[in-house]
This record gives sequence, structure tokens and C-alpha cells, in this order.
Amino acid sequence: MTKYEGVPESCRAAYDEAFRRLEAAFVRGNKLMICGNGGSAADAEHIVGELMKGFLLKRPVAERIFPDGVPDPALGKLQGALPALSLNGHPALAAALVNDTDAALIYAQQVLGLGRPGDVLLCISTSGNARNCCLAAQTAKALGVEVIALTGEGGGRLAALADCLIAVPERETYLVQQLHLPLYHALCARLEARFFGGEA
Repeated sequence: MTKYEGVPESCRAAYDEAFRRLEAAFVRGNKLMICGNGGSAADAEHIVGELMKGFLLKRPVAERIFPDGVPDPALGKLQGALPALSLNGHPALAAALVNDTDAALIYAQQVLGLGRPGDVLLCISTSGNARNCCLAAQTAKALGVEVIALTGEGGGRLAALADCLIAVPERETYLVQQLHLPLYHALCARLEARFFGGEA
């Protein structure tokens, strides 16, 4: 996969900036948190899957982790990971927030509990106006967590909250999503090459 494969021309500078921010965070030992709604929630999970295990490259780590020999053959299949988590998959916490406080805080509450200075929050919203993502971004900024927003054209309310805005040149939800997938695939492949195979 080439560096810009699937990245719209108008997004390349922002895509490069997002890569640099994520690269620096992972070098520091920080993590990536991701949030979104509906199809964007599925995209958040998809990105975690590409970063937390091999995507296009083999990422063997067993010899480094177990220099005296692998204690179980299954452990020999472990792959190098970049620390990333989706904030979408915590139904008990979500139910508690709906019942006790405010459903819109689902991502902000997790950023408060998990976020540390130097971490990165990726907010995915086709409109850029998802309230729960905006509240998460505001919380992140207060904690020294960098914010990258992946949106449709214009960026919506997230544009003013993001340290880095990647706004693809579409407004219709499904068309925005069709551009998001190859873009984040390119970003994941580039990060993988940087940390596990040498940047092209």
C-alpha cells in the first residue's frame, strides 16, 4: 500500500499531520483512544483491529518477550501491537451513564478515566457534530490529550475542537464513510510500516 493510497488529495496535509501526531504518541509510549457512532463506531473497532495486531506485515515478538523460550506454542503467535482502544464497547458503563447522569457523556467519561497527557483521541463523525464526540474532545483538551477529528466536509463542531482535522470532501453519510475507510487503512498501514517494518 502506498503512503497516500485512498487518501483524497485535499486531505493529504491533514493526513500527514495525523500520522506525525500518532507516530510521536506511540514513540512516547502513549495510546490512541477512538470514538464514533453507528458506522463510525464500527470504524473505531476496525482501526483498533489493524493497530493491535498484524495488518499488512508480520509482527513477531515472541523472541523479544520470551528470550528464554516460549512457554506455550500459542504465545509464539503473539504479534506486535500499537496501543489503541475503542471507547464504544462498554455496555454496563453506557447503561449506568444513561441511567445516572447523561448518555452524551459516554465518551467524555472514559476519556476522563483513561486519558493521560500525550495520548491521542480520534473522534470519527461524518457530520462533525456528534455531541458525545464533541464532549469527549472538550474533555481531552482539558487533560492534555491531543484530538484528531475524522469528518465529512467542513468538519462541523469538531473542527474547532480538533488539533488535527481530516475532513473528507463529501457530506452524505455513506459517501463520507466510503472515504474514511481507505484513508484510515492507509494511516494504519503507514504506522505499521514505521514501527514494524521501516517507513517507506
